[in-house]
Amino acid sequence: MLSISMIERKCLRQILVLRRNLHDEYLTTNECNGTREITLCHEKTKNSLSLDMMDHLTMAIKENNDSKSLRAIVLAAKGNVFSAGHNLKELHIDKGIDQHKLVFKKATELMKAIVLSPVPVIAKVNGFATAAGCQLVATCDMIVCSDTSKFSTPGANFGIFCSTPGIAVGRSVPKSQAMYMLLTGEPLTAQQAYESGLVTKVVPANQLDEEVNKIVEKIKLKSRSVIGLGKQFYYKQIELGIFDAYKLGEEIMVKNINADDGQEGIRSFVEKRKANWSHT
Repeated sequence: MLSISMIERKCLRQILVLRRNLHDEYLTTNECNGTREITLCHEKTKNSLSLDMMDHLTMAIKENNDSKSLRAIVLAAKGNVFSAGHNLKELHIDKGIDQHKLVFKKATELMKAIVLSPVPVIAKVNGFATAAGCQLVATCDMIVCSDTSKFSTPGANFGIFCSTPGIAVGRSVPKSQAMYMLLTGEPLTAQQAYESGLVTKVVPANQLDEEVNKIVEKIKLKSRSVIGLGKQFYYKQIELGIFDAYKLGEEIMVKNINADDGQEGIRSFVEKRKANWSHT
């Protein structure tokens, strides 16, 4: 008889638990060995960020994200469009201003969920990320894309300037590049996005899974609590003046060193052995 390992059983349990909480029409979520992969699968709307999609995506990112077993989240998508951005049908004048406000409120909640996630969130892009879809990937901690992927903020072409996507894009690339994307609506190729600093790595499509897995495995070698502390500090200090950033950095370094895994890291270095992380 065929048997499955304890790790495989654990992965299956995690998948079943997560799928009970998600609508398969919008997302599929698989969690195994510390990695949660969330895949947008609403191809008929080009994975648009409708209210329902944003609700399910925010929930999938937040779901049990304090668990020590979770080490990284990967965002992916089915089809040749990663995400076409907001569903413009929900922004029609007939929907009313209250719904318009709700759409952008939900979008902000989604972006905050990514930034506040205690584990790294990596976008795995194999296609076109446009408007709020570009905002979504630019908000992630890292972006790994195929060499045929493209990125754009073309809202002005349709009378709606990509103001909120520009928040994420403008914090990822130099001003002149961000303004080029926002004012012309022209897409960046994968290589241009890499050269501008928008994406982390560009690989052939058939190497995309392998490259993302390599990054995740490197993250898993570290202490979860140290990675979480470092991510939290990065996003706080980036908005501060340099002297305030250093002041906060002093406090964080002292906190880190006095944490269990901070001391374990020092001991393992001195004793020339592999660290045994408690993730605290």
